[in-house]
Amino acid sequence: MSIRPVTEARLAQPTTEGAGVKLHRAFGFHDPSELDPFLLFDDFRNERPEDFQNGFPWHPHRGIETITYVLSGTVEHGDSLGNRGLLGAGDVQWMTAGSGIMHQEMPKGNASGQMHGFQLWANLPGHLKMTQPRYQDVKGADIPEIIDDDGTIVRVIIGEFWGRRGPVEGIAADPQYLDITVPAGLRKTFKVDTRRRAFAYVFDGTGSFADASRPQGVLLEKEVQGAEVNIRDLSGDRTLIRFGAGDEVTVQAGERGLRFLLISGAPIEEPVAWHGPIVMNTAEEIRQAMADLRNGSFIRPAH
Repeated sequence: MSIRPVTEARLAQPTTEGAGVKLHRAFGFHDPSELDPFLLFDDFRNERPEDFQNGFPWHPHRGIETITYVLSGTVEHGDSLGNRGLLGAGDVQWMTAGSGIMHQEMPKGNASGQMHGFQLWANLPGHLKMTQPRYQDVKGADIPEIIDDDGTIVRVIIGEFWGRRGPVEGIAADPQYLDITVPAGLRKTFKVDTRRRAFAYVFDGTGSFADASRPQGVLLEKEVQGAEVNIRDLSGDRTLIRFGAGDEVTVQAGERGLRFLLISGAPIEEPVAWHGPIVMNTAEEIRQAMADLRNGSFIRPAH
């Protein structure tokens, strides 16, 4: 058994997407080899409707899969193939854009006006980039939730864990997507396939992820007794943790406990040509996608 070392810990950065939606981006439009097969991860968490209500109007996707996980509020979605739906708290949608789809997502807050969810982009290998688009919409009640004897809670969204399998199937990246809550003060180890790239995203509480012995925190500049100093915090809210090779991830929960996503997938290891939500293997394929958008052939008939 080998504990995966922490190779990087960083805070998600505020940005604006869609029609003015304020969110935090943990990674995206970066070196795609870092977290291959994953391309982008956004945390859209807002307390004020004006920060998200204009949503993500119609936009194209090709060559990727998007995974949307809603924690509070709702997201209305629709596409150019006539699909319509509503994601509520705890629900997951996996969309395979494949050869091309026009899509919109319109978030709406809960009774208190709050909205919270995540979107992850997974790459498709070259031989599947032009596959037929499809959806998998999963209700929160259908996602297995395991409560360990020590109070640790794991929701198995995708993949297999502790003898339970998540309901989303047939994904090219062969991912594992877990929502994990660790009680205060508890040290816990989780198995991760050695062949997968893995990251964690902390969104509630505090804790430290460990390699063989030392914890890794986030280096932040803070004011202490009137002076600006650099201190290393425990991994906290909106923190991305990247792991090196190994078959286990170990975490020590802080005094408020810890909730985080643990996500891993098999690397594709192919060239990436990127133009926003269109991700292909070559620049020529990107140019073809742009031409398809201009001449009206981007959306292909179902077959």
